[in-house]
Amino acid sequence: MMPIISFKDLCKNFGDNKVLDGLSLDINEGETITIIGGSGSGKSVLLKLLLGVLQPDSGQILFRGEDITLMDEHQLVEIRRQIGMLFQGAALFDSLPVSENVAYPIREHFTYSEAKIRSIVEEKLRLVGLLESIKMMPSDLSGGMKKRVGLARAIATDPAVILYDEPTTGLDPANTMRINRLIRELQRKLHVTSIVVTHDMGSAFLVSDRLAMLYNKRIEFVGTPEEAKKSTNTVVQHFIQGYIGEESS
Repeated sequence: MMPIISFKDLCKNFGDNKVLDGLSLDINEGETITIIGGSGSGKSVLLKLLLGVLQPDSGQILFRGEDITLMDEHQLVEIRRQIGMLFQGAALFDSLPVSENVAYPIREHFTYSEAKIRSIVEEKLRLVGLLESIKMMPSDLSGGMKKRVGLARAIATDPAVILYDEPTTGLDPANTMRINRLIRELQRKLHVTSIVVTHDMGSAFLVSDRLAMLYNKRIEFVGTPEEAKKSTNTVVQHFIQGYIGEESS
């Protein structure tokens, strides 16, 4: 089966700073894969390359077999419609109510009636357990609620892929678990492919079908959470040993 996304021999520099150097990774349709790695290792750069916000210096990014690095802006808009993103800080529009925050990508990509837009907004808010917040403003929401509204917006266009950039950063344990459960529930209910970037190894082990470790500008390891825990790769072990220690204590 062809992967839904393939990064092939990607290189990306910012001036003299080489961030990615020959990175390759296949992502399978319907899986949740978490990209782990130290700060500044290039995890978020990889997401921006997939969205076409940044261009690689060389290499290919295949989305369902088509190379997005060769696409013009019009073609990229269609690709972005198929990719939803939950930003690290939720990135809600402060001046818009929850309903219009969720409706925003629908209005961007479709010419639906107001009744249909409202129906979709209600459906997505119901999926994340926040239908009652539909008339609220972002300033009235807790951090966990903002993340869930951001997630409702990310799935508003029924994307094939959801990108999660540090989805649990700044959340208390209860909200962290709620977001972790939602990532898994949405994968099951919507049959989406999910790419998670996180420093939170507890979340990574809970939500992932596979982990991919970015180290030294390329993918060092790919495997299931269980394979990561048992890996003899010293780089992997040094990165996850803190979590393993907590889990076993």
